[in-house]
Amino acid sequence: MKIISIIPARGGSTEIKMKNLVIINKKPLLYYSVNASLNSKLVNRTIVSTDNEKIAKYAKNIGAEVIHRPKKLSGNKIGIYPAISHVLSHLKKNESYEPDLVITLQNTSPFRNNHHIDDAISLLRKKSYDTVISGFKSKYLLWKNGKKTITPINYNPLKRPRRQEMKKYFIENGAIYVTKYSSLKKLNSYVCGKVGLYEMPQHLSLEIDSYFDFFIAEQIFKSKKNL
Repeated sequence: MKIISIIPARGGSTEIKMKNLVIINKKPLLYYSVNASLNSKLVNRTIVSTDNEKIAKYAKNIGAEVIHRPKKLSGNKIGIYPAISHVLSHLKKNESYEPDLVITLQNTSPFRNNHHIDDAISLLRKKSYDTVISGFKSKYLLWKNGKKTITPINYNPLKRPRRQEMKKYFIENGAIYVTKYSSLKKLNSYVCGKVGLYEMPQHLSLEIDSYFDFFIAEQIFKSKKNL
């Protein structure tokens, strides 16, 4: 089975300049996604999609392939799928290569490792899902905005549950997306069809989007708990 991972890593960042190369626990943030993919027993190719030469150089130095992304696919308002589609189109056009599974790894998840990736892939294959996403169990009481007030989403305030009595809800953590290539191409999405969940611990689900997140991540690395 041909399995590739695609790691989107553009040079721009809304809040943190060159976030993908910011040092965390003595290594650039990009290192953790590339390293996890390279150490996977199931992933055949690890590809970084970037518009930035510094990111491209670093990615190559640590063993990843690089496909240069055009600037028009690298703006703040561009989502992840166009980058994935660009990589897949490039591989098909230049190598006549089409994978069986596409793994999308976002650099905001430094605590996702190769074991998580392999377990998520195995889950998709075992259960015949089209997509597997990673997430963690939610114990939050959720509300949504209305026109004049807010309303509860997952509980009845008149029968407020204890935490252990709450229904199972999960929060997508952005760490791993495993998608059948055939489904992705048919539906133009890396989350599509029959979707399964790969559960990760909450403390390993931290997404790096702010300087505060970097601070929390450093504390987790220092504790070395369950890493």
